[in-house]
Amino acid sequence: MAEVATDQLQVWVDQDLCTGDGLCVQYAPEVFEFDVDGLAYVKGPDGELVQAPGGRVDVPEHLRLEVIDSAKECPGECIHVVRGGDGVEVAGPEADD
Repeated sequence: MAEVATDQLQVWVDQDLCTGDGLCVQYAPEVFEFDVDGLAYVKGPDGELVQAPGGRVDVPEHLRLEVIDSAKECPGECIHVVRGGDGVEVAGPEADD
């Protein structure tokens, strides 16, 4: 029986490239939120924004597609979705499409 890949995904936002467009917040408001600077940040399960550069949060299982779509549709190409196990980018500007 083939095993389905269930790698934990993590996501982070490069604020230097964020255009403040808001698609990510529309796609997955549980994961992305604007701060007072008008840029998008990821937030942890506690709702706290992760403001450290490159700070990652785990992607909730039920929001995987929304977060991946956010990375693919982002006009600023600033959302990075990586596999937690090995850090390989699966969606975002550095992903192999």
